Amino acid sequence: MANGNITAFKQDSVDNFSFLYRKKAKGAAADSTAKKSNYGTLLNQLIETAFENVPDGVNFRNLGVLFKNDGRTINMLVPDLVMEDGEIDGRMTITTDSVTNTMFVRGVINPNKYLLSAKMYGDEKSGSIEVPYIKQKFGATVRFDTLTLSITDKVFKNNQLTIKGESSAHGLVLNHPKIADENVTVKDGALKYVITLGDHYYSLGKGSEVRINKAIFHPQVTYETRPNRKIGINIDSPEIPANDLFESMPPGLFDTFQGMKATGTFKYRMNFYVDMARVDSLKFDSDLDASPDFNITQYGPVDLRKLNTDFTHTVYEKGKVSRTFVVGPANPDFTPYNQIPNYLKYAILTAEDPRFMTHKGFHEGAFRHSLITNIKEKSFVRGGSTVSMQLVKNAFLTRKKTITRKVEEALIVWIIENLRLTSKQRMFEVYLNIIEWGPNVYGVKEAARFYFSKAPNQLNINESLFLASIVPKPKQYRTYFDQYGDLRAYPRYFFKLISGLMYKRGLISSNDHNNVAPYVNLNGRAGNFIIAKPDTTQIMDTLELAPIDLLDF
Repeated sequence: MANGNITAFKQDSVDNFSFLYRKKAKGAAADSTAKKSNYGTLLNQLIETAFENVPDGVNFRNLGVLFKNDGRTINMLVPDLVMEDGEIDGRMTITTDSVTNTMFVRGVINPNKYLLSAKMYGDEKSGSIEVPYIKQKFGATVRFDTLTLSITDKVFKNNQLTIKGESSAHGLVLNHPKIADENVTVKDGALKYVITLGDHYYSLGKGSEVRINKAIFHPQVTYETRPNRKIGINIDSPEIPANDLFESMPPGLFDTFQGMKATGTFKYRMNFYVDMARVDSLKFDSDLDASPDFNITQYGPVDLRKLNTDFTHTVYEKGKVSRTFVVGPANPDFTPYNQIPNYLKYAILTAEDPRFMTHKGFHEGAFRHSLITNIKEKSFVRGGSTVSMQLVKNAFLTRKKTITRKVEEALIVWIIENLRLTSKQRMFEVYLNIIEWGPNVYGVKEAARFYFSKAPNQLNINESLFLASIVPKPKQYRTYFDQYGDLRAYPRYFFKLISGLMYKRGLISSNDHNNVAPYVNLNGRAGNFIIAKPDTTQIMDTLELAPIDLLDF
């Protein structure tokens, strides 16, 4: 066929091509159980129709294909495409909206076994292929040098379609502000998949494998939409040499670990399940284990031992440098651990992380409850971060909220805690000297001065409870007061609850507990910025009080 043109269109519910896969073969019995929601049935029909109509031999020259779908246009020009004895060899240029790709296609196809394998790669001029629509729909860029796709098996049984196959990409580049703040490059990635589609059911099943450079993981995912939405995710890995894991981390994602060297191996496991009709029964557990000989022999751009000595800390606001100061005795605003009152230390640990001194950086119970709360509220209202995680976020990472930053944060915490690079007391000391406590207020000495015109060791229990209450949202401290300068409902409740828990644990005396009052006087500069607003706050549920909440009481 030379100089041919094919035009397909779809506008609303009208199209000129659906008859190709909706038409049943002669003698085929209608499947009364199949539903429109069963994408397995629809995809099976499409695959069978496509494979049944594969010609024994075809030779296209200058073939044009135009597809218009509800205002969007795909224009494909095929200068040459040859398919003979199951082998595919072609070249094409595809324009989708503003993205134009010229690529070569090589592959094999066997209709009798539902076998398809194809490799796509760019020409010498373009070099890489950009995936269309991703930019417009998700604000992301995805491109690759070479992509291979294959279907190795297809089984349709009991109205469920299971497809097995593999896909790999070389020179894969991702860019999205929610993933990372620069290009993420994966030299070599692959996916072995076992996908099942059924009536309101989708899964990535056992036997699936994800490989990122040298690191291998085995994911299993299930998603049901009826009668209730149910989501299950299970990930495990074989033992991965530590050096292979660090070398496999793509540049642009985990910069802290670039160039890091270590002995030993890692093994990871994660299990998550939620029935959206019974969110409170959500299950979550995650474990990263290392072999006994695991040890860091060479650090990357950041030495994770820096907390043990004086270091320079940089504060970022909206991605820009806001302040830089030394954390240590060289800074006159640095406050040693023994000069910070127990009232403040105990109040913060009680509200933020009661098990800080004994856990290894993570609190699964708190994280599980934060997931439950966020799902119920349909927004990110609760964090679940331990003091260790908050410290690492402040001391080692920028404040950009990307998916990979949370993973990087967790791995840094795991290494510091499990290798005991820094003592718990020193970690808490640094934490109290660098966290934000108000507008351009960092560290306990600046906070004591800004709010109360005092030195840290002069803070009383009420003042300590107030400082602990604003840690999650320090810039909103003004909303804690009414037009008369009195505390509103929430901070009064916080004072009563946290002081009661401190007394219950034996952290304060009965006299201290009895002296807690529902007010605090801002004698420092902070009092000049109180803005009178009506009190519309309500008493919070105890499980919404703070990131770590009261799970240990």
